[in-house]
Amino acid sequence: MLKVFSFIKKEAVFFIALLCAIVSSFFVPPSKEYFSYIDWNTIFILFALMAVIKAFVNCNLFDFIGNSLSFHFRTYRSLSAVLIFLCFFSSMFITNDVALLTFVPLTLALSAGLFPMWCTSYVVVLETVAANTGSMFTPLGNPQNLFLFQNLQIPLKDFLFITFPYTLLSFILLCIALLFIPKKLIMREISSGIKPASPLLKGEDGALHSESTLSSPKNMTPFSYVVRLIFCMLLFILCVLSVLHFIPKVIAALVTLIVLMIVDRKALKQVDYMLLLTFCAFFIFTGNISNIPVISQKLSSLVSEREFFSSVLISQVISNVPATLLLYPFSSNLKSLAVGVNVGGLGSLVASLASLISFKLYMALDVNKRWGSIKYLLLFTLCNIIFLLCMVLVRFLILHL
Repeated sequence: MLKVFSFIKKEAVFFIALLCAIVSSFFVPPSKEYFSYIDWNTIFILFALMAVIKAFVNCNLFDFIGNSLSFHFRTYRSLSAVLIFLCFFSSMFITNDVALLTFVPLTLALSAGLFPMWCTSYVVVLETVAANTGSMFTPLGNPQNLFLFQNLQIPLKDFLFITFPYTLLSFILLCIALLFIPKKLIMREISSGIKPASPLLKGEDGALHSESTLSSPKNMTPFSYVVRLIFCMLLFILCVLSVLHFIPKVIAALVTLIVLMIVDRKALKQVDYMLLLTFCAFFIFTGNISNIPVISQKLSSLVSEREFFSSVLISQVISNVPATLLLYPFSSNLKSLAVGVNVGGLGSLVASLASLISFKLYMALDVNKRWGSIKYLLLFTLCNIIFLLCMVLVRFLILHL
């Protein structure tokens, strides 16, 4: 029973979506039309991208990049900048949650015994903000962008133009935020007993250096590893072409499934299928709501021409991916909705599910619990509110100047 409750707690968003779909089915009885509610193109390409990114992770590619870059910098500020902007730029292509799953553990390992506790917390908070704001720039950055880009039916450059001002503002704000981290030289001594992300060797200068190499996983020959890496790169290119409407989404999904069945079945097992089911449940819920005239008309009148502020506010409570699916059928301005749900990922801890990922990773280490979850949440909320208010101000200026 405890395992059941633990699973429900872990997948709370899915069960809320499922409950909404079930309740709405009492007003719109189940029929074959339910299948037409689901945007299958979004489901197909989301599956393909998640599988390919998991395959890249299994190749140790991102760990290698992070370790290689981070050990070329010797001060708190320079190392923090590398880690934060790794999250910022990588999230544009591998999604915000994968960026955090990759680089937050690396940050915690590298900073153990090197950074003061407040500095580690501050860097993790800024990494979370960086991943959530960097990912808003491209259709590949997060699930809501994939869905909206699919339905906007606009060229890639037009989508990038919509999100560029906010991504640029975030980059500037992150640079300013880095000024609060001291330029103190790092004394590379591991005192906490936490195992670093990669092997560290002490050189003649007494400093610890990385022995990071792009190595193949266990039970794999170098040749088979290179072949797998090449296949992953080709699949990623295939997914990008599919996102850009050059290749049907179902073809990209099928090719990805077949290839990974051969070269990396583990990646297929690691796909977040609960996220795909969450999408399906919300599609059914919003489809049913759209077919209830009274509710549909009321929501349309409330949301229409207020997409930005509606999505920002609703994201604070149910997170920005569900907010996208909920508001999409009632929005008359999808470009405004796209800005709103991306900006809405800032603010509360639940505004973006990726923020919960970094919080759980941070609190998983006993050494971080000593600093306290309350202090982390206060720092997180303060930074997110500052970024959110700046984004809202820029939105106001863009609309009225």
